[in-house]
Parts: sequence; C-alpha cells; structure tokens
Amino acid sequence: MKKQYKTVWLSDIHLGNKDCKAEYLLDFLSNHEFETIYLVGDIIDMWAMSKQFRWPEAHNQVLHKIWQISQTKTEVIYLPGNHDQPLQKYNGMEFGHIKVQREAIHLTKDNRKMLILHGDQFDQEVCFGPVHAWIGDKGYDLLLFLNRWFNRIQNMRGKPYWSLAGHIKKHIKGANLAIERYKNACCERAISMQLDGVICGHIHHPEICYKRDVTYFNDGDWIENCSALTENEDGKLQLIYWAKRSESVNVIPLKTHEKSKNTQAA
Repeated sequence: MKKQYKTVWLSDIHLGNKDCKAEYLLDFLSNHEFETIYLVGDIIDMWAMSKQFRWPEAHNQVLHKIWQISQTKTEVIYLPGNHDQPLQKYNGMEFGHIKVQREAIHLTKDNRKMLILHGDQFDQEVCFGPVHAWIGDKGYDLLLFLNRWFNRIQNMRGKPYWSLAGHIKKHIKGANLAIERYKNACCERAISMQLDGVICGHIHHPEICYKRDVTYFNDGDWIENCSALTENEDGKLQLIYWAKRSESVNVIPLKTHEKSKNTQAA
C-alpha cells in the first residue's frame, strides 16, 4: 500500500544537474500518494544545462512521473525559482493540468495559512555582495564535489547515502549567518501578509522553526538532503528524509498549533 499524504512540498530537485538524486525522488513518488503537490522552484536546472546539457534517463522518468501524477486527481502547482526562472513569465497559466504560480497561499487542514514561494525573492536582502556571492558559489561547488565522491565510496562499501555537504555547511559560520538572514526575510514577508507561516526552498537547508509567532518551513532539496515537507490528514507538517527511508523529525507541536489558531482568530 502506498502511504498517503494530504500535501507534499518538493523543491530544488535540479533535474539536469549532475548532483540531482533523481533515483531517490522517483522512489519517493512511487511509494506515496498526495492530494496536492507543490513544486517549490528549481525543479529543472536550466542554469546547469546552459553550461553542459545533461539529461539522464532517471531525470526523464521523474519528469514523466510528475506529469502522470498531474493527470490524476492530484493537483500539481509549480512555483518557478531562479534556476528555472524562464518559467516565471507563465505565472497564472496552466500546462496540461499543472498550474504555474510565482507565489501561493495554502490553507492547512488545521486552518493555518501558509505563504509558499521558492525564496529567490529575498536574494538582495541576504546577499553579502558580488565577491562573497562568487566565493559562496565556488565553495558550494567544492562541497558538492566532496559530497559526490564521499557517497560513491559509501555506495561501494554498501553504506547508505549521507549528506557530507550538509554536515560541513552546518559548521561554516558565514553559511549559518546567511541562512539566518534568509529565514528572517521569509518570516517578515509572512508577517506582513498576516499569515501563520512560510514554506520555501532555495537554500538547500531543510528546517522547521519558529520566529516571531510564525512558523518557518524549508522543504530542503534533492541535491544534498533528499527531503520533502508533508502534511498529514490532521494538518501536521513534517520533514521526510527519503534517502534514509525514515519519516522522522520536526512534527509541529500541538501547543504551537493552538497558539497559531488563537493568533489567527484574534
């Protein structure tokens, strides 16, 4: 039996990028059913393909699987990010049964209103300048290189996938500072719109936390973490790390649910 969720949020898949974990995502999609799928940006990595075209069969199967799902009762909503930026001009249009939106608002089963966006909207607020941005890009490329070879060795040893890149990022002061600035910018937008929280991607850092009475959700990515954000039938949101075949972490506490409801009612 496939496990069923009311909603799933997926972002930063980066189909066309050599570090995309398409096989894991295909397995995840094949083992679950959803009422609604939000594709929260950077689904197709047009940046990477403009430098070197790469489209393995597994990437093609993921795209085909999403298209197949959209032909069923599942609603599929695509919110383009910066790596699939050309699709932003189709905001408000539909391709087949896939809706394209730059931003969206989702009402959870327990009546919380969530802003959904990729997150590249806040790049100007988070960026430390062109020099730091260039250093950050090169540093991230190095992290992915190390991650790639580390997990090849893991696979040869019969060990499961583990995000070395994510582990290293947690111990880099500059990266943590940028993440905090990004989280603050996302939450400020939700506060200004009088919403209960924000769901985003962009920075490849899955997390659930609270800031100034709003909830910040980042669904992660399929480059480093192989993670998704899901909503159960009762409205609880949680992160799933599919490379580990475990459905753990960060279920929203009931106490905060009640606080969110009271805030909305006020």
